[in-house]
Amino acid sequence: MNLNNIKPAAGSTFNSKRIGRGQGTGKGGTSTKGHKGQKSRAGYSQKIGFEGGQMPLQRRLPKFGFKNVNRKEFRGINLDTIQTLIENKSITGDITREVMIENGLITKNELVKIMGRGELKSAVSISADKFTKSAEELIAKAGGKAITL
Repeated sequence: MNLNNIKPAAGSTFNSKRIGRGQGTGKGGTSTKGHKGQKSRAGYSQKIGFEGGQMPLQRRLPKFGFKNVNRKEFRGINLDTIQTLIENKSITGDITREVMIENGLITKNELVKIMGRGELKSAVSISADKFTKSAEELIAKAGGKAITL
C-alpha cells in the first residue's frame, strides 16, 4: 500500500451536483433555484425569524421578566441531611465548607444556606454563608453553634 493508491471506503464519497453548467446537465438555466424572486438571487440570506413581512413572533409577544445581575444563588442544605451524614459517620467534628465539599453537598464555588427541615441531635458547629432562623434555633437547641461566614 502506497499513498498513491489509497482510496476512501466504498460509498463514503459522492459527486456534488454541479449547477449552472448548461442545459445538457439538467441543472442549467435556473440552476435549481426556480424562477425569479428574492430566493433565486446571488447573496440571498434571510433574517432569522423572518415571516415574509408579517410581524414576526418575537415582536408580537410582549416583553416580560428581568434578570437581576446581582443575584446570589445559594445551595440549600437541610439539617436532616447533616444529621444523616453524622449518623453514617461521614462527618465527624465541626462542619465547614471543606467538609461539605468532601461529602458532595456543595461544589467549590457555591454559597451555602442551612435550612431548618428535620432536627439535629448532635452538638456540632456549622460554618455557612447563611442560616434560616429555624435552623439557627435548632442548632442552638442541640448545643451547637451556627457560624456565619
